[in-house]
Amino acid sequence: MGKVGNFFEDLKILLSAARLKSPPDESLDCMAKLVEVQARVRPEAPALLCEGEQISWRELNDRANVIANNLVSRGIKQGECVSLFMQNRIAFVVCLLGINKSGATAGLINTNLTKQPLTHCINLIDSQKCIFGSELTDSLNDVKDQLEMNDGEDFLMVADAENIELPNWAINLDPKDDSGDTRNLPVTDNIKTGSTAFYIFTSGTTGLPKAAIVSNKRAISGSQMSGVSLLRINQNDRMYNCLPLYHGTGLIMGLLAAFHVGASTVIRRRLSISAFWEDIRKNNCTSFIYIGELIRYLMSRPEQVNDTDNPIRTIVGNGLRPDIWNQFKARFEIDRIGEFYAASEGNGGFGNILNKPCTVGMGVAPVKLVSYDVAQDEIIRDGNDCCIEVNDGETGLLLIEITNTTKFEGYTSGEATEKKLVRDVVTPGNLYFNSGDLMKSVEVGFSFGQKHYQFVDRIGDTFRWKSENVSTNELAEIINQHPDVVFTNAYGVQIPGTDGRAGMAAIVFRDGVSMGNADLQSLSDHINDGLPSYARPIFIRILSELPTTSTHKLQKNSLREEAFHLDKLDDYVLVKKPSESCYVRLDSDFYDKIIQRAVAF
Repeated sequence: MGKVGNFFEDLKILLSAARLKSPPDESLDCMAKLVEVQARVRPEAPALLCEGEQISWRELNDRANVIANNLVSRGIKQGECVSLFMQNRIAFVVCLLGINKSGATAGLINTNLTKQPLTHCINLIDSQKCIFGSELTDSLNDVKDQLEMNDGEDFLMVADAENIELPNWAINLDPKDDSGDTRNLPVTDNIKTGSTAFYIFTSGTTGLPKAAIVSNKRAISGSQMSGVSLLRINQNDRMYNCLPLYHGTGLIMGLLAAFHVGASTVIRRRLSISAFWEDIRKNNCTSFIYIGELIRYLMSRPEQVNDTDNPIRTIVGNGLRPDIWNQFKARFEIDRIGEFYAASEGNGGFGNILNKPCTVGMGVAPVKLVSYDVAQDEIIRDGNDCCIEVNDGETGLLLIEITNTTKFEGYTSGEATEKKLVRDVVTPGNLYFNSGDLMKSVEVGFSFGQKHYQFVDRIGDTFRWKSENVSTNELAEIINQHPDVVFTNAYGVQIPGTDGRAGMAAIVFRDGVSMGNADLQSLSDHINDGLPSYARPIFIRILSELPTTSTHKLQKNSLREEAFHLDKLDDYVLVKKPSESCYVRLDSDFYDKIIQRAVAF
């Protein structure tokens, strides 16, 4: 009976996922409505838990209304943008919902950003106001004079603790204000499902971060796919979420998925591997959201006798690699792994709805895998100038068809949006979204005739490290601003035992500067100040000149292949050791430790 029951449950979920319909008895035109529904039907049930505080659905909705009414009273109109710069905590969620309820668009700013990248992101989306957490006051204070906002009017601070001093250029914003208006706003009922809910910043090949547009429709559809189809959780479940909420994985697939089904969420400000399972058990969490690196960290810790003594039943995330998939599932006795694939700006993705091992599942939009020349960084086309589909099991570039039901919402920049489009893929005139990722189909056994896929690698000038996409151009541009550096070529390299690719930069010093007299402390300080931690290169290679192609483009292929391997190059290589701020020369002893996986980057 169990297998028969699973068959019909899978079939039901599969059909539901294909339709991606919201519950017919509720009007879910914006993500804040997910909370309004829960506040109406189960007001006193727990919604969020964080750092010793627990609030109900009613309290969450009331606090969000305080923020929304405050924004409207300050002149914020539908369609305008309010930046949100705050660490994971209950106030972040409250402010995000408040912005959404007001009809405005939330600009979700990466909390690791400082200086030029921070200025760029806030200005790019034409922010009218900036709500920030007091924990990030210093970062914002450093750049506020470069922002297109006014002191004493447009900066709204939410205190992170009691007795926090309010800077004279900001206004205090208190979601718990007893005098605030807690009523639902009429404007929320007029929000259209296709309107922009928030911007998520994604690095690409064109330098500084781009703002990907995420509509309310896509946010709600993604949350439904995660909560109903992948996790299969309900109001009796509790999710553990330690991923940054300014990213789509933690926000849409995690937090909003719990909102969609009425499950409560335990928010962790930042990941702590040592406290992970203790938190899970203490809060009786039945699910959590992951990235591949998190799983690898959990697996790297010594086995414990109580590994299987945990309440986790189901998890959702991306980047869980096949080499540790089955071991992880067995070690911690996880029933369901809802691996998915999606891009913040993408028009479709994949979901492991049927709980198959080592796969991102089946597509939720029509896709093609086409031949791609990695060395030349270009799609291979046939004599008719159409793309060439790869055979089953072969690796190809993932293209997702753009249709009326799989629209590409793109970026705030029309130029950046155009660069992600591929025309004449199969026949003249059709249009596809270029994912920039390599995929392949895999055999998984019976799957209702649906083809399953596996992520292979990321191409181009973007690499992924510490769960963040890093633009090599952005990285190079920052390093090039150092007075001793003339040229920089940045790229990602693989380090044994880690997920993604670590940053490496090949640099050429100006005349008169060499490895013998270079000020490495100054260079290190420049990189540490100009780049967030995840974007700082682990390795720096010192070259006399940068290799170029026959068309004078920077050549990265040979640099990637040689990486930091001392037996493949004669140049000096610097390394930033864990917990150290200054680069030092990579010697054979430390290199051997890296290769032996004895260094935890």
